[in-house]
Amino acid sequence: MIFSLLSKLKAQTNENAATYEKAGVNIAAGEELVKRIQSTNKNIGGFAGLYKLDEQRSLVACTDGVGTKLELSIALERYEDLGQDLVAMSVNDLVVCGARPLFFLDYFATGKLNVDVAHRVIKGIERACTATGCILLGGETAEMPGFYEGGKFDLAGFAVGEVLNHKIIDGKKVTAGDVIVGLPSSGFHANGYSLVRKILKDHQLSLATPFESQTIGHYLTEPTRLYVSDARKAMDTLEIKAMAHITGGGLTNINRVLPAGLHHRINHEAIPTPAIMREFVKLGGISQDEAYTVWNMGLGFVMVVSKEDAPLLLKTIPGSFEVGKIHS
Repeated sequence: MIFSLLSKLKAQTNENAATYEKAGVNIAAGEELVKRIQSTNKNIGGFAGLYKLDEQRSLVACTDGVGTKLELSIALERYEDLGQDLVAMSVNDLVVCGARPLFFLDYFATGKLNVDVAHRVIKGIERACTATGCILLGGETAEMPGFYEGGKFDLAGFAVGEVLNHKIIDGKKVTAGDVIVGLPSSGFHANGYSLVRKILKDHQLSLATPFESQTIGHYLTEPTRLYVSDARKAMDTLEIKAMAHITGGGLTNINRVLPAGLHHRINHEAIPTPAIMREFVKLGGISQDEAYTVWNMGLGFVMVVSKEDAPLLLKTIPGSFEVGKIHS
């Protein structure tokens, strides 16, 4: 059931539709920066960078933050869940190339250190590290008076893993006709929150506004799902040709792992889009293209396998579903 306040709101016209760019984020500019960096630095991968350690192994590293989801989770004091968000945004990227997470580092910056709050965030980090088979090796806590006000803080995370060189998953084996298998998200994860916050502000909605059996805030602060265990289980069972973590850029992230000349075709109807996402699309008058570019829309992670291997993958990973195909 949709809460009564939202059901009374009229759909916005296309001219008034909320977009990520109107919320202050330019995806195209970010993609252009990545292209320029990659044109001169060939070590940077689509989701994580690889450093060849020796003839047998490579180290893999990546970094990320939680973005403006921080504002909502801080307001609801979901500090442990922010710790999971932070770890998930990096280790989910790390596993895409077949890597095993080894260790994690965190950066916690605030105006005035609240030890209890920081400890709860770190407990969430440790919990997520344990769940993904890595350790919290260290980090940095920075007090910056006058820069962060009112109990606000920022987070950044850094993950390092390893992969055997002959088991690196780089998408080079992907061919037309391969199947894309998806794993559901737990919600918005930690991307697109500038647009979420704009819609909340435009419609004067609070985090306490009832939605289904909970509140808007409850669904908007659900922690990012950890995909490492599922991905590694799949890799141990069959040949995975490519994987993609659906984060900033939405479903366009799949393009990062496809060879030149190949494209993905996604069946949007196969994605179990959470009700909160459908409602925010409706509230913002957001086009389908915008929604699937900014948000994951319920598709948090994908694996590409041969048509013959797809049934085994679907059986191996509970909750997985066929969501599309590769074509030329």
